[in-house]
Amino acid sequence: MERLYLSPGETIDAYSTAGRTKLRRSASSLLLLGILAGAIIAVAAAATNTAVYGISDTWTLRTICALIFPFGLGLVVVTGAELFTGNCMLPITLLDGGGTIGQMLRNWVLVYIGNTLGALLVAGLCVFCGQLDYSSGALAVYTIRVGAGKCALSFWNGLGLGILCNVLVCLGVLAANSAKETAGRLLGAYLPVCFFVLCGFEHSVADLYYIGAALMAAAVPEYAAQAVAAGVDLAPLGMAGAVSALIPVTLGNILGGAGLGALLWYCHGARGRSGR
Repeated sequence: MERLYLSPGETIDAYSTAGRTKLRRSASSLLLLGILAGAIIAVAAAATNTAVYGISDTWTLRTICALIFPFGLGLVVVTGAELFTGNCMLPITLLDGGGTIGQMLRNWVLVYIGNTLGALLVAGLCVFCGQLDYSSGALAVYTIRVGAGKCALSFWNGLGLGILCNVLVCLGVLAANSAKETAGRLLGAYLPVCFFVLCGFEHSVADLYYIGAALMAAAVPEYAAQAVAAGVDLAPLGMAGAVSALIPVTLGNILGGAGLGALLWYCHGARGRSGR
């Protein structure tokens, strides 16, 4: 009977092979598939905000978010979209001799730009097409509150939470790729992402939506006035705050994904099997 899953070594080999394709994709393909992935993750982030904006209990709020958001990664996997956080494991391909550092950096930059465009496109549509008008603007206030909170993260908190997040996201990518049928791929992607959302770890692409939507919403006078009236501190929310928040989270995502990839390659990939 044929196995419906790959062994750990086979999964690492499969990622290494897929990585060769990623490193050689045209710039236009990387950008377009990056936009798709960014938009998918942004829609998942918008869905979590919409589901919980009226909830004050932290346990309930985090649990509902954790149940909803992971479907975003599952859709990225089954559509073959290019997600920066998953591509942080591309060092696996380099360790296998399948590419160069220059190719990897090119992939990361183009995919990150694409993810940014996709996330901001969804954010703009949500803000300026009235999606945040739920409950007379209460969703807009919550969106601003979430973005402002992320902009207030310290560098080291952002870095550490970014590392933890992408270890789990990349485990989700590998678990999804270890399955040979769609249900297994979706479930493999689901559980690790559920864990990171429940724990409140930081995902750079999701944060592009959370912060981007908050910045755009705060630029709408009615939304900004409601947020101030609700006691939201808008001081951290600005371009400087966005950049200072995204840099450590992005670096943490790189360290978490690359570190996990190198560890698993060493133990299960070419080096692990050869015993060198």
